[in-house]
Amino acid sequence: MRNWIISIIVLLVVLNVTLAVFYQPAWWFLLITGPLFFLMLHDINQTQHTILRNFPVVGHVRWGVEALRPYLQQYVIESDTGGAPISRMFRSIVYQRAKNNRETIPFGTQLDTYENGYEWIGHSLSAREVEEMNEDPRVRIGGPDCTKPYEASILNISAMSYGSLSRNAILALNRGAAKGGFYHNTGEGGLSPYHLEPGGDIVWQIGTGYFGCRTPEGNFDEKAFAKNASLEQVKMIEIKLSQGAKPGHGGILPAGKNTPEIAKIRGVQPGTQVDSPPRHSAFSTPIEMVHFIRKLRTLSGGKPVGIKLALGRKSEFAAMCKAMVETGITPDFVTIDGGEGGTGAAPLEYTNSIGFPLREGLAFVDDCLMGFDLRKKVKIIASGKIISAFQVAKNLSLGADLCNSARGMMLALGCVQSLSCNTNRCPTGVATQDPKLARGLNVEDKYERVYRFHRKTLHALMDILSSTGHVSPNELNRTHIFRRVNQSSIARYDEIFPLVKRGSLLGDDIPERFKLHVKEASSSSFMPRSLLAEIEEETKDVSE
Repeated sequence: MRNWIISIIVLLVVLNVTLAVFYQPAWWFLLITGPLFFLMLHDINQTQHTILRNFPVVGHVRWGVEALRPYLQQYVIESDTGGAPISRMFRSIVYQRAKNNRETIPFGTQLDTYENGYEWIGHSLSAREVEEMNEDPRVRIGGPDCTKPYEASILNISAMSYGSLSRNAILALNRGAAKGGFYHNTGEGGLSPYHLEPGGDIVWQIGTGYFGCRTPEGNFDEKAFAKNASLEQVKMIEIKLSQGAKPGHGGILPAGKNTPEIAKIRGVQPGTQVDSPPRHSAFSTPIEMVHFIRKLRTLSGGKPVGIKLALGRKSEFAAMCKAMVETGITPDFVTIDGGEGGTGAAPLEYTNSIGFPLREGLAFVDDCLMGFDLRKKVKIIASGKIISAFQVAKNLSLGADLCNSARGMMLALGCVQSLSCNTNRCPTGVATQDPKLARGLNVEDKYERVYRFHRKTLHALMDILSSTGHVSPNELNRTHIFRRVNQSSIARYDEIFPLVKRGSLLGDDIPERFKLHVKEASSSSFMPRSLLAEIEEETKDVSE
């Protein structure tokens, strides 16, 4: 009863304030209090929300404040170095470069340089003039079996599907890529007309759903693949094994984003949530995987074919390397996605707690390829929360040959990190299939922003390199990056991630930190030998 009295008092206060301000006739009383009275009756009699039942009318304030919380947090409360997943500092540098605004900052760093984990690159007294640097460094991707190698930019657009992103967003990204000479990864949603229309270079990603090369039953279709892979605009093929934001889960296309057009492109039923399988049906072992790589390379006419994965069990990647050594078949590139990678929709536990972060995953893959003497044949692409030129430099130093950025490119398009990608209500028209919202994204304006962000970030990277005394990104290595481990200890990357000798994992003298993973690895199964043996023993017991 006390709560109802409070609600009635609130009604009377609203009435009195209204009459005091406007001095209107008595019928305003009914106009104002009538709807509130019926709302109070509804709240009292509903059984879904206890707060509204105990505090009718007033309880609605809670939902209003909760809805405003993300916006108040971002625009009023958070500091320049705060905000997640991308801090305001890094969002600002993207906006400034994309808009061609001033990108210098005053008064010194806002970072705590004595905080554990703080990282920096060592400069040199042999620094060079930035004018000496190549403003558009390239990396040649294509192993010994590739007949159509590709010269890739150091920074490119990471995998984002049409369906996750709007039509206009895809058009702007690809047109920016076409002007800047960098590639645009399609994501697992398949090749859409909007990826192809502007003419930018394409990396076609083949996921577990085989969208764009899919049979009605959901299996891999060789003919459909060969038709799309032969397109001149398609420069490379990427087989997606797993994704950093939701490894082992498969992609998710919410039903609200699955329009008839997208369903036709993907070969699925419109208006339904599309969950990609967690693993491929075209292969089930490392040996079968490398043979699938060779098949795609042949069907595409000799174009570079690679794999993308978030590192899970280290023995699984060692098993892939064993299969490469045994068959002589190697991918042309490996894309390493970090657990901090972004996505439009994923379960909380997957986003927060599954998969290796990028740095640890990248270092292991680089070491593993080196240890199996495969590194010269395979290029490494780093992907996962890469926004600034220093973040590019860090990943190149750790072992990557080039980098992909997704959220950086989204911010360049005008994304404001409203965290509504999975709702189909993205206010900037980037991550939505609502035509009214998507129409607000002007392709003519936004593709220039994507182009400028890429160009100015590469300029910043070469500026950093000039300060270190280097002329090419491939000169960076683990000796160049420093990290404050604690208040009394600083270590270089080569001390944190010790290098391995070429071919050291092929013999008996295997480094101690690799012994278990190499021992567990088998080219005939992704599953570690120890677990495989247990399963075989259990199967044997059951059969007996």
